[in-house]
Amino acid sequence: MMSVECNVRRSLLALAVIVALSVTQPVFAGGDTADEAMSAIRPEAIRGDMRFLSDDLLEGRGTGTRGYDLAAKFMATQFETLGLQPAGDAGTYFQSVPLRSLKADETRTTLRLTRAGKEETLAFREDYILHGDPARVESSVEAEVAFVGFGVTAPEQGYDDYKGIDVKGKIVAMTFGAPSFESSLKAHYSSGSVKAKNAVLHGAIGIIVVDDPMLEHIYPFSKRVRDLARPEFRWLDKRGQPNDYYPELKCSVSLGLAATRKFFEGSPYTAEEVFAAAKAGRPASFALPITAKVHTYTQWQDVHSPNVVAKLEGSDTVLKSEYLVYSAHLDHLGIGEAVQGDKIYNGALDNATGAAILLEIARAFSKMNPRPRRSILFVAVTAEEAGLLGSDYFVHYPTVAKSSIVADVNTDMDLMLWPLQDIVAFGAEHSTLGGVIRRATERMHLIESPDPLADLVIFIRSDQYSFVKQGIPAVMPSPGFKSSDPAIAPFDILGKWEDTRYHQPQDDMEQPGLDFDSATKYAQFVFLCGYLISSDQERPAWNKEDFFGELYGRKAD
Repeated sequence: MMSVECNVRRSLLALAVIVALSVTQPVFAGGDTADEAMSAIRPEAIRGDMRFLSDDLLEGRGTGTRGYDLAAKFMATQFETLGLQPAGDAGTYFQSVPLRSLKADETRTTLRLTRAGKEETLAFREDYILHGDPARVESSVEAEVAFVGFGVTAPEQGYDDYKGIDVKGKIVAMTFGAPSFESSLKAHYSSGSVKAKNAVLHGAIGIIVVDDPMLEHIYPFSKRVRDLARPEFRWLDKRGQPNDYYPELKCSVSLGLAATRKFFEGSPYTAEEVFAAAKAGRPASFALPITAKVHTYTQWQDVHSPNVVAKLEGSDTVLKSEYLVYSAHLDHLGIGEAVQGDKIYNGALDNATGAAILLEIARAFSKMNPRPRRSILFVAVTAEEAGLLGSDYFVHYPTVAKSSIVADVNTDMDLMLWPLQDIVAFGAEHSTLGGVIRRATERMHLIESPDPLADLVIFIRSDQYSFVKQGIPAVMPSPGFKSSDPAIAPFDILGKWEDTRYHQPQDDMEQPGLDFDSATKYAQFVFLCGYLISSDQERPAWNKEDFFGELYGRKAD
């Protein structure tokens, strides 16, 4: 017999589906159908979908949880209601993503540093955290440590942190981030998987990430410790092997700020000098007078969590065999450590906004007659918060031919906290999608702005990056930070929001300042970008000699 709680939950879900089914919209025919479809994107629909997806009922939509599964079923039901075709596994709307949940066993995991013959045992959570090994239950390593700056090798930029230092058979210590390259390149070279691969290529056998003031600003060590309440994840390939795994690396450690300062004692440079050099974009590399001994014990559990995939077939007899992808992550952080008495991390802005906007865009396209020339996939992905895993799995195992995917337009965390005046289009400068962004901003009388927050490496922190790494041009249009009202300071609003609500239970529908007119305008802009891509005769292409096109372009063939 079902519990009362279970009955209530099912009743609420059924109510949400009934409300969705009752929504009717006109079918547009003739004239400028794009403008008509945009005008039908409604703030009340975005609000309603957000309210359901970020309700306590869904328990924060954590990857691999029943709350996320409810959200996935809700999205699938909405897609079906709109008449979109299932494009997941075996004629369903779901693509099952095999995942490995992992946590380091703190009682069996140790980190010891030896300096000048004196051994010190560091304290888990107080001094460091350690990431579990996705393929080994138990692993030990003891080796000398070398500091390699950012851990970046970028030959096309004439930059190499490994130049002049031998790290073969050593554990490498490095700082977060990358040199002051162009925004997208800086983000790419900040990627943990890129740095891990580079460390292995230079013969390293482990990684220690040291803390610094910039990382403390972006992701404080105290929050990294708090987030240990949730497991890490990796997706598993068809052989059961975890993604981005390098067996040569036998430890992955992150130090807190106090432990980092002590870590550099007796070295050629103090911690403060290392911090200053990193801020200037040119940290030195040098051997450390330290031997590290790390023992890792990992607890595993293999689980599944679905992407939700729906298709709108195009109207052109030739171009309908090509696909534009709209993506948005559906997951958030689930249930975690309580903050102000609340332990459900609802994720209203991150990313119930993106999922709700994905649905509104799908509604608008579904009512167009004729439909856009190219086919469109609407993909709500899982495990973004765990490292872009759902999108990465999708582009490795797409439900349509990879070569038929022409572009991805990703929507993540619409900061609907001020009136929309400009757009920051992450990744647009690398392909002909930059022209799409310009046409859309001009048509909607918006301004296109450059990335104002390059140190936050946003380009690699959402799902468009998964498509880029598989050679598919991708862009993430995001609200910019311009304001014509001196009483509205978007950067100040963002700073306060990040301090008090980002990745906290307070990111819910009760937070003040949600501007659904701004969200509607943003949704219309994202719709227009996809409409232009799906209508253009030429498919999007990497710009000539573009870094990402040269590095990844052939993967999409």
